[in-house]
Amino acid sequence: MTHIYNFSAGPAVLPKEVLAQAAAEMLDWHGSGMSVMEMSHRGPEFISIYQGAVRDLRELLAVPDNYKILFLQGGGLGENAIVPLNLVGRKPQPATVDFVHTGSWSGKSIKEAAKYANVNVAASSQADGYNRVPPQSDWTLTPGAAYLHICTNETIDGVEYAFAPELAGDTTIVADMSSHILSRVIDVSKYGVIFGGAQKNIGPAGLTLVIVREDLLGAALPICPSAFDWSVVAQHDSMYNTPPTYAIYIAGLVFQWLKRQGGVAAMEKRNIEKAALLYAALDADDFYHNRIAAENRSRMTIPFFLRDESKNEAFLAGAKQRGLLQLKGHKSVGGMRASIYNAMPIEGVQALVDYLNHFAGRGK
Repeated sequence: MTHIYNFSAGPAVLPKEVLAQAAAEMLDWHGSGMSVMEMSHRGPEFISIYQGAVRDLRELLAVPDNYKILFLQGGGLGENAIVPLNLVGRKPQPATVDFVHTGSWSGKSIKEAAKYANVNVAASSQADGYNRVPPQSDWTLTPGAAYLHICTNETIDGVEYAFAPELAGDTTIVADMSSHILSRVIDVSKYGVIFGGAQKNIGPAGLTLVIVREDLLGAALPICPSAFDWSVVAQHDSMYNTPPTYAIYIAGLVFQWLKRQGGVAAMEKRNIEKAALLYAALDADDFYHNRIAAENRSRMTIPFFLRDESKNEAFLAGAKQRGLLQLKGHKSVGGMRASIYNAMPIEGVQALVDYLNHFAGRGK
């Protein structure tokens, strides 16, 4: 059987070690006689799993003590509503939320926030085809805004922030890090809120991660459902309602795997190497092209196009024959996309590079 490399943007590839451990523990977790899927979320067995996951994530990202780690449901799209429901109440109404519009996901966030607040698009790269992050010097921010929302890695468009914004005053930064969290070292203290769906770089679909500074809790709008009120969730250690227990368990195994790899700094070094390898193949001549400004090219989600798009179907068919799966680009932008998250080994990227060269007539 051909070795499979899964380049899906999400649900995405998981470390084989994690899948093997989950399989071994499926019927009987640590002698409990139960599968994790069967455990009460309030029982001592699952509480130990939950506490370990929180502890390991806090260590991996060096999350300061004055931040809460919450596990919710609803995905990144759901969180686009949950964020304003929790934060716009901090300011006199009607509050304004600032956005930097860098692609499809920040666009979705803008539309959702407009249901609960005034929206100011402080900067946008839409006119340029979402090919970059506008420099902060070009942003037109609102004094006293409830918060600034950014998507630090646009999964569909392949645009990644290479910097953390610096803001004056008390405006906090909310960062959607769904598709590159844990792939590079970040300073959590520069953000008021970090959130992301787990199904790209953390674990299976169904789990949403929120890291929120404690002083931002307690101002949810009255219309915010209690299960999505971060203050309520924090008070109940993410157990206000039944959380996605199995997804939390798998995320915890991924966190342990990351620690065995040397932590986030070690993963960042690997990710730089993987991305450089792939971009070098895409840039070798004009057979393929990537439209993103060099300084904002994503290390995680890499869209690319064939100059002759009549060859797209042949390219995908040949990739599938080689076990290179899920390379078709998002329907909204077309082309191809290779998601090379933490769990994608460099051997998978090399296999894709070999195929890129072969299809372009450069080699074997």
